[in-house]
Amino acid sequence: MATSVENPFIYTAAGELGNQRESMLQNELLLRPELGKPKRRGVLLPEGYTFGRPNEDQHGGTTDALHGWPTLQSTTLPFRKKEKKTAERDFMALNRAAVTSGLVSANEHYEFRATHDVRRKASSDDKQRSRTRRIPPTMVFGISTRPSTPIFDLLEHKYQDKWLQQRRQLELAKRQEETKMGRSTYSAGVVNNLQKRVPGAVYETRASLLRTYQNPVDPAPLWQMPKFTKNAHPSLSTFRSAKARKSAYESFEFDKISRKGDFGQGVYESAKN
Repeated sequence: MATSVENPFIYTAAGELGNQRESMLQNELLLRPELGKPKRRGVLLPEGYTFGRPNEDQHGGTTDALHGWPTLQSTTLPFRKKEKKTAERDFMALNRAAVTSGLVSANEHYEFRATHDVRRKASSDDKQRSRTRRIPPTMVFGISTRPSTPIFDLLEHKYQDKWLQQRRQLELAKRQEETKMGRSTYSAGVVNNLQKRVPGAVYETRASLLRTYQNPVDPAPLWQMPKFTKNAHPSLSTFRSAKARKSAYESFEFDKISRKGDFGQGVYESAKN
């Protein structure tokens, strides 16, 4: 009894009646999942394909690679000296030379580039880029490990005693400074500012000082050049006296209430209900 061969195009988008091509069997978008089987995903690799990197060997044979590690000349480390690349062609210099020779059209420039060659000079930046910093073998990256905390110092409260000792030294130094300042002020007849506070006495605070009445102080006059403050006088004065000038300004202050404008110099406003 002959066994029926299953059509491979059944599980494709075209099916048995559609246009069938061999590429449909490898296109994942055109394949349909089989009943009770997981969908196959992958790419067909060429015959004889091997994963990984090939062994770099000078002679190219497999027997030499089994004897030991490859030499430094065939190493793949990043600090391996790369072969010097040829400099790029300087098309700007070529175009300049072609125009100097009297060539104008595109075909003439093409022929000139085919027969002439100008290379760009290696700049200082390119030389610096080609240099790779070799890291010493003992170099370690990262932050050094913090030394362990001495547990015996914690149990003996050594840090607390050290802090208390520092505080005592600061207090003694402060008292010595106060006594020196008190003696110098007493000898000079000046009241000592570092008086000890008496318990129960009321001291002024910032809030109490702000609540107290402060005498008003006239603001400082605007700055003027010395020649205008001393010798300069108005070239024209329409008032008979300073008293007349003062009375005129006072009447103006009362009169500007009923006038329009920001400065009270406009027309009179009409009466409001």
